[in-house]
Amino acid sequence: MESKELRLQTGSTLVTDVTGEVQDFCHGKGDGLLSVFVPHATAGVALIETGSGSESDLADAIDRLLPGDAGYRHRHGSPGHGRDHVLPAFVAPSMTLPVLGGVPQLGTWQSVVLVDSNVDNSVRSVRLSFLPG
Repeated sequence: MESKELRLQTGSTLVTDVTGEVQDFCHGKGDGLLSVFVPHATAGVALIETGSGSESDLADAIDRLLPGDAGYRHRHGSPGHGRDHVLPAFVAPSMTLPVLGGVPQLGTWQSVVLVDSNVDNSVRSVRLSFLPG
């Protein structure tokens, strides 16, 4: 298995597109499976269409589903930080993608994104691991 850690500066950005990094990592690797994993308790990874307003739609959906001002028991950090710890139950911290001929098999409009609502920590890691088949 080959593995690489991406270090990302997210700032206050909820959605960070990592599709290019995923494609670069898989290039020339042949057939296999790619694991994308976020080793954080407050972030996840998703497949969404980017650049069409979906990022804002996702942010609005997260705000409706996990309002920042709800009475979370987990209360350290910035206001609303409790929701950050609930987010990975809805946006999984990992995904597996098939890779054929060194190309991740994404749909026409699918992008791999990091979803991170935690403004207390703006540096994130994404672990890419390729298992040849």
